[in-house]
Amino acid sequence: MAMLWKFMRVAKYSKTALAPKVKVRGIPTHSRHSSSKSVPSDFAANTPCSNTVELLGKAYPQDDYSNVTEKILSKVGKNLHNKKHHPLWLIKEQVKDHFYKQYIGRRGTPLFSVYDGLSPVVTIQQNFDSLLIPQNHASRRKEDNYYLNRDHMLRAHTSAHQWDLIHSGLDAFLAVGDVYRRDTIDNTHYPVFHQMEGVRLFSCHELFSNIKDGEGLQLFEQGHRTAHKQECHTMEAVRLVEFNLKQVLTKLMTHIFGDGLQVRWVNCYFPFTHPSFEMEINFQGEWLEVLGCGVMEQQLVNS
Repeated sequence: MAMLWKFMRVAKYSKTALAPKVKVRGIPTHSRHSSSKSVPSDFAANTPCSNTVELLGKAYPQDDYSNVTEKILSKVGKNLHNKKHHPLWLIKEQVKDHFYKQYIGRRGTPLFSVYDGLSPVVTIQQNFDSLLIPQNHASRRKEDNYYLNRDHMLRAHTSAHQWDLIHSGLDAFLAVGDVYRRDTIDNTHYPVFHQMEGVRLFSCHELFSNIKDGEGLQLFEQGHRTAHKQECHTMEAVRLVEFNLKQVLTKLMTHIFGDGLQVRWVNCYFPFTHPSFEMEINFQGEWLEVLGCGVMEQQLVNS
């Protein structure tokens, strides 16, 4: 069973489940586990001919879906989140430090490993299909994404790496990176921004070990989908994962913004989590969304 969370859109360069294993979407970076590798922007992209784009050492043939511009290509490889003392790096390190101190594994090492150097070029399958996003979903539109061709694109979210990281055997990780969407530029939007995302899978023992008489509780059942749970999850498991998820993220926001923070949770919809939530904080008298999260669709974990 798994839970998942996605955090932050910073300045003009950035925004921010349940099974025998449960998945969580989340945040930080650990240098020991990290696969960080920056690519100088001067060498990130060039177009040797009109029908091919060369990016990060690979050539991509253009077709009727290609719409990435030279200006956007010039920003690929800057990796501002990995540049020491950059505001994005400072936030990443602050979050990472919190997770490393708060969540320790069995061997005394950080529970969450961090990946902040994954390639921003992903396949359509990674960005959409692996997350159960329907073929006719509005988020796939050319008007909203930067496509290299019909098969490859600049990732629209760090969730594009979830399936690969879980498939590699990870059950708790944080992914950080630059993401690309064709947003209209204003004081809170820019076509290139950054996300930090966390995922955690729970076994039955991990979820119920601290619950009195928890030996008899189960993660799964053959039930019905409701507004509060998936058909395959027990209500007891969902409630525990939801409580854990919200507690983890509330602690994180308090760590970043300080004590006395006003927080509220709003029910929402994502194709890859159910139930799903957005966290809002009170900032200068207005409610500001800072992250989305939820219990990962069991189908994603099973796949």
